[in-house]
Amino acid sequence: QVQLVESGGGLVQAGGSLRLSCAASGRIFSINSMGWYRQAPGKQRELVATITSAGSTDYADFVKGRFTISRDNPWNTVYLQMNSLKTEDTAVYYCNADLRNAWYRQGSGYWGQGTQVTVSS
Repeated sequence: QVQLVESGGGLVQAGGSLRLSCAASGRIFSINSMGWYRQAPGKQRELVATITSAGSTDYADFVKGRFTISRDNPWNTVYLQMNSLKTEDTAVYYCNADLRNAWYRQGSGYWGQGTQVTVSS
């Protein structure tokens, strides 16, 4: 009933930039927060950046100053602008949303299918 569709991944050289997008659709009453996570081969999924309904943002230390999370208003799309990419940023990037799909329900987490980002040296 809720879909998160990511786009914008690809192959880029170190030092380059990419912009990821994630569009939420379906039965959505309100969105509490959205964010980006990533998972590299052999590693656990880790938080990259989040943005709340109030517009507050939070970043992992390893992307501070390089990545920027933003959203549309009204809110159904979140973006991740990634600059000064490093080879260690190579991973599958997943969109996450904490949202309510009815006024009487608590927030629940939803995930996109992931988009591959590969940074070459």
